[in-house]
Amino acid sequence: NKKERKLAIRSAIAATAQKDMVQRRGHMVDEPKHLPLVVEDSVEDVKNTKTLKKILSTLGLGAEVSRVEEGRSIRAGKGKLRGRRFKQRRGPLLVVNEDRGIRRAASNIPGVDVSLVDRLNAELLAPGTHAGRLTVWSEAAFKKLEGMFPS
Repeated sequence: NKKERKLAIRSAIAATAQKDMVQRRGHMVDEPKHLPLVVEDSVEDVKNTKTLKKILSTLGLGAEVSRVEEGRSIRAGKGKLRGRRFKQRRGPLLVVNEDRGIRRAASNIPGVDVSLVDRLNAELLAPGTHAGRLTVWSEAAFKKLEGMFPS
């Protein structure tokens, strides 16, 4: 249902701004950090992984990235025989207005996802139905988000 889908997306977006929900989900956020994290639009132009990792560490998410990189484990049971061998933790979600190379830069960091603001869905914002994923927004995406869901 369309109304139900929109409500789920709105609720998941609201949960990304609540620090206690983000920490309860297992993300490592520094104490003085204010959520939601909004960065300037130049982050959309990042083209290599090294630069993106440096940006994430200056935002105070270095511990989060290392937690996710070390979070790959082998699945228990027969699922590992059926093409689902590894379980990977989910890290920060980068929401951008335009993809000008950031998707390729983030593809080598396990657990870090990039999404266009037009294509946000509840599964990206609340993986496994647990709301409160750590989300980094670009300024343009945040402004566009305000117009997407009118009250």
